[in-house]
Amino acid sequence: MRPDILNPLFAETGTLEGVGPKLKKPLDKLGLTRVRDIAYHLPERFVTRRAIDNIDDGGEGEQIVVKLTIGEHRSSRNPRAPYRVLAQDAAGNVVALTYFGRASYTAKKQLPEGETRWVAGKLERFGDMLQIIHPDHVVEEGGETMQRLCEPVYRLSEGLTQPRVAGLVEQALARAPELPEWIEGTQRDKADWPAWRDALVLAHKSEHGAARDRLAYDELLANSLALMLVRADNRKRKGQPLRGDGSYRGKLDLPFPLTGAQTRSIAEIEGDMAQEAPMLRLLQGDVGAGKTVVALEAMLIAVEAGAQAALLAPTEILARQHYESLRRMAEPTGARVALLTGRDKGRAREATLMGLLDGSIDIVVGTHAIFQDKVAYRNLAMVVIDEQHRFGVGQRLMLASKGKRAPHVLAMTATPIPRTLTLAQYGELDVSKLDELPPGRQAIDTVVMGQEKLAALVDRLAAQMAEGRQAYWVCPMVREMDGPEDIAAAEARYAALKERFGDDVVMVHGQMPGEAKDTAMERFARGDAKLLVATTVIEVGVDVPNATLMVIEQAERFGLAQLHQLRGRVGRGSQKSFCVLLHGEALSETAQERLKLMRQTQDGFLLAEEDLRLRGGGELLGTRQSGDTPFTIATLDQITELLPKAYDDARLLMDRDGGLEGRRGEAARVLLYLFERDFGVKTLRGG
Repeated sequence: MRPDILNPLFAETGTLEGVGPKLKKPLDKLGLTRVRDIAYHLPERFVTRRAIDNIDDGGEGEQIVVKLTIGEHRSSRNPRAPYRVLAQDAAGNVVALTYFGRASYTAKKQLPEGETRWVAGKLERFGDMLQIIHPDHVVEEGGETMQRLCEPVYRLSEGLTQPRVAGLVEQALARAPELPEWIEGTQRDKADWPAWRDALVLAHKSEHGAARDRLAYDELLANSLALMLVRADNRKRKGQPLRGDGSYRGKLDLPFPLTGAQTRSIAEIEGDMAQEAPMLRLLQGDVGAGKTVVALEAMLIAVEAGAQAALLAPTEILARQHYESLRRMAEPTGARVALLTGRDKGRAREATLMGLLDGSIDIVVGTHAIFQDKVAYRNLAMVVIDEQHRFGVGQRLMLASKGKRAPHVLAMTATPIPRTLTLAQYGELDVSKLDELPPGRQAIDTVVMGQEKLAALVDRLAAQMAEGRQAYWVCPMVREMDGPEDIAAAEARYAALKERFGDDVVMVHGQMPGEAKDTAMERFARGDAKLLVATTVIEVGVDVPNATLMVIEQAERFGLAQLHQLRGRVGRGSQKSFCVLLHGEALSETAQERLKLMRQTQDGFLLAEEDLRLRGGGELLGTRQSGDTPFTIATLDQITELLPKAYDDARLLMDRDGGLEGRRGEAARVLLYLFERDFGVKTLRGG
């Protein structure tokens, strides 16, 4: 149960004054659905203004606060012309307060002739006159403009204004209770951090480094603690020790000998599975490093030990792909592999369910459907989860309840994760790395070119397709929602390419219904379509050996890790493959370095570390990529610096301070619920 002290923070935003259905919409869009979310909606930056007595003291482009006497109002018959109010400072200098459109009504009300007002805004020049366009604040004498010298700037969505959000934040903070201290005393004293509530208030007032760090640390501590609780709980669970005799694995007929990294990972997995405590291991493999083979070996260990294994994939199309390749590889061993997805109906489904129940099916591959209540197993003892980051810790726990005893879990991801973030996302897992590519994988030639060479590129593409090969064309956005006109939307690019190539082109993006997406992907996978235009939905797992060209448009808008993932979609067959990074005109230094690195190396682990270095804490891959870190408050810099400390602190709490018992333990319980990492608490109660 959530501690009562947190109830005011978890009230809906509708309970705040002035929040009706109309305001709720833009708030929901920002993910601000509860009072807690608004309290944690920290400013993106602050505007710092200087109070001046006369305009001559202000620099052009500077944010100022100045006391003015209001003079003549000037309007024009042309509705598009600006509405100007002339005003004078104490020294008699004239400045124009300029308004456009409907804002002139505000000017008429706020600026009566002959009165004095404090005005805050940006001082600019127009011709030979100084002006302030749409002043940020106009306040009567004795008002609070002097407090506006440092003002927060919040992320908004349509229908919200800065003052509106600031007002809601004020209400949310007023409701925030004093919470017990969960940070270890010496750690807090050493860092000189304020108490939780004070930190929250300070972080909204100014660029208060210590307050921001304290709030980030809380989030990192909650995460570390929850993962440790899950891990400790897992150690206590009784699993099924599985020891294979090699009878199935010995019959495998693999096209390539195993790499050293594969052999090492299989040995680590085998060691884990022989223990009674269920395995919780993450297999990190670079694109094309042969994770599927390792997974198959692990599942065959279970089969040799007389148990069943399951592979869980995030999407229908990936499940089918895994099924095909596992069935093909496992054929000589005699292990029976089946597919089960949400789409299977009728007799076929019944037969699969029976096979799982009576044990005639050894390995099942599927989507979440394989864990529905109606699906029963004779003895499920091993689960492989593909594309780990799509499944949260909560779902990993749900799996544990499926077998007679907790199954061994092997999670796989093709996203190389920097060491720092591995701790953040997978603190409860042991990690195996596949850091060498199997023989026979060809290097992919990476070319960087400007948008002006588009026509030549399309001709090159036509030649590839004429030779019977396939290609991907990836765009950064679905519609041109926010930003310059030159952002190539997938839909516009698709229309242009369709004009040239007709039915040979299909499109996939995240906003399409699932069925339509799968149909398009299947046409491409079968080779009926030669070109797939897509947003980044294809970055995970699609395997089309005949695809030899990957075009990534506006490549500068993607992070290194994402570019690397996308590039890995080609080069899967015997033909030479190419990746073309198309960029816009103005490239930032970071973008240039990113594209250069892509040309230089195909080592995903190296790219992941470089990505972290290039991004620093401020710019998270241009846009904040989901799934990138499990954190909303901690920046990358803070994660790098504070996560190891938070991890140690969590371990101290577990080992020395009695876990969630005792005074600090009670406070830590509040912390877990505050950050909704309470699955950590639930494991303690065995559910």
